[in-house]
Amino acid sequence: MRLVELRKLVARGESERLEFKKTTGQRSRAAKSVCAMLNSLGGFVLFGVSDEGEIVGQQVTAKTLEDIAQELRKIEPPAFPELETVAIGDNKAVVLIRVSGKLGTYSYEGRPYLRHGPTTQIMPRNEYEKRILDKFHAHRRWENELAPNWINIKDLDEEEIQSTLQNAIKLGRMKIPSHTDSESILRGLGLLDNGRLINAAIALYGKSERLFSNYPQLSIRLARFRGSDRLTGFTDNRDYWGNAFGLLRRGESFLLDHVSISGRVVPGKMIREDYPLYPPLATREALANAICHRDYTASGGAVAIAMYDNRLEIINPGALHFGITPEKLTKPHESKPWNPIIANVLYRAGVIEKWGMGTLSIIDWCKENGNPEPAWEVGAESIVTTFFPSSFFATGEKPSRQVAKLEKARPESRPESRPESRPESRPELLEDVVLDLLKKGPLSKSQVSHALGHKHISGALKKTLLSLLKQGKIVYTIPNKPNSRLQKYRLNTKK
Repeated sequence: MRLVELRKLVARGESERLEFKKTTGQRSRAAKSVCAMLNSLGGFVLFGVSDEGEIVGQQVTAKTLEDIAQELRKIEPPAFPELETVAIGDNKAVVLIRVSGKLGTYSYEGRPYLRHGPTTQIMPRNEYEKRILDKFHAHRRWENELAPNWINIKDLDEEEIQSTLQNAIKLGRMKIPSHTDSESILRGLGLLDNGRLINAAIALYGKSERLFSNYPQLSIRLARFRGSDRLTGFTDNRDYWGNAFGLLRRGESFLLDHVSISGRVVPGKMIREDYPLYPPLATREALANAICHRDYTASGGAVAIAMYDNRLEIINPGALHFGITPEKLTKPHESKPWNPIIANVLYRAGVIEKWGMGTLSIIDWCKENGNPEPAWEVGAESIVTTFFPSSFFATGEKPSRQVAKLEKARPESRPESRPESRPESRPELLEDVVLDLLKKGPLSKSQVSHALGHKHISGALKKTLLSLLKQGKIVYTIPNKPNSRLQKYRLNTKK
């Protein structure tokens, strides 16, 4: 570095990435700052500059540089920041340490440090432990550890395994394999290690009740509270154990039972517009993300849905990793799944979309439904996604009363109570609506019903689906098992 460049650097003043030390007699404090910069975004430590930013320099000999290097050797794991001298005249120089930040887990004399503005502080224990987990994540984590050797494929839901394959092929996320037995599918999905099941396989497909004692964390807790906090008690409280796909269905069913839907008939349109209190696509994506990215190491942990009068919370046991923050979730960001094996299977099965896009889709769906942007908050042991009610429900009145007021204010609109205005009373309209819903991807019968704003599957919907099947406009996702509980419908792309 030249002297003119040094002056420009010093003129910036001390910051998170720049530290001044008047002499090398302060090399112990300087080494702590170097350690902190290694754990942060890097920077420079300058010897020969006062706290006020005056370039004073000092005499620099070979021993001076060796003393600094000796101090830096106390940093573990070994780091080798660049040492450089910049002559300033009068036989004096400034010693510059250039540090490359690595967001690491470096320590000086056994203690890790972090930069907070122009100061150096000891790294909090929980932050250090989190970074250790991140560091070894690529090699060792819960999902890729071997399951107990007494667990075999018979303990898994083989129908769910076959469903994953069928959905992945139809979505173009897997090629048709030469062998379609469960073991071959699991091997292709990376869920076997030298013939042994890994934990990810249990989390995704575990079915046998004998697994519960080893995997109690494979559960979901669902509650509808009476007011705006937990002190008033709840009107519904459920607790289920099962695999990822089953838990997702349990969560969707709970939301179907409790999320109110308001609708109105708009002038000039033949079908009703429905406005759920919370958009089902958004809540499903948030729930799938929680199941996918959660921390499975805590045996008492569980994904949870907590519904209050004024909000809906989806709680994911764990933390954000790899530098991701709640703010970054609201913008395009790189995704590094905490459970990449589980995430890969759920992606292939069509449960989650392209990594890094899920939170952005959630925001878009909320906007479309008239909901405020959701909030993400990181707690001590969990990540909470909070949804706020749609503006259609903003008055706080019961949905039925609010719909009545809206319709009364619009005399030109047809009252919702008239059956001829509803798509289910016009078979040809209902067929069009169902086909439009399936353009977004395969849906089960209950999911179609939910999207239509119904709490139960109507006879009209059943007839419509059968009619569309006979016409060849839609097909089963599991054609060999029409009555499968995992059955879904999709558009017939070959027609």
